[in-house]
Amino acid sequence: MHKWLTVALLAVLGFLQYQLWLGNGGWQDLQLVEERVAVQEAANVPLRERNARLAAEVTDLKTGLDAIEERARSDMGMVRSDEQFFWVPGVAIEAELVGINAGLVTQPNVPSEATDE
Repeated sequence: MHKWLTVALLAVLGFLQYQLWLGNGGWQDLQLVEERVAVQEAANVPLRERNARLAAEVTDLKTGLDAIEERARSDMGMVRSDEQFFWVPGVAIEAELVGINAGLVTQPNVPSEATDE
């Protein structure tokens, strides 16, 4: 009787060890999950940095006009009324920016040839 109890306890212990090392949710699964988490954390680092930059930009846009002005200048090519726009031939810029800027540039007071007619 004592022998059968020892065998049964060893069988239960063996089954539990199998579950711990090789079973579903065991040691091997834990190692795989830890590796996947490390890979995902590494992939999240640049995304977190991008989100922080975007959050800072949103804050700047909500609180100050400097960021809005900088964005309008860089993205839409806008020029303030107290500035002069100089176009340098040979420098490549987007065609739509040329049209936008051309509408903002005022010509100096030059006598028109059309008034002589």
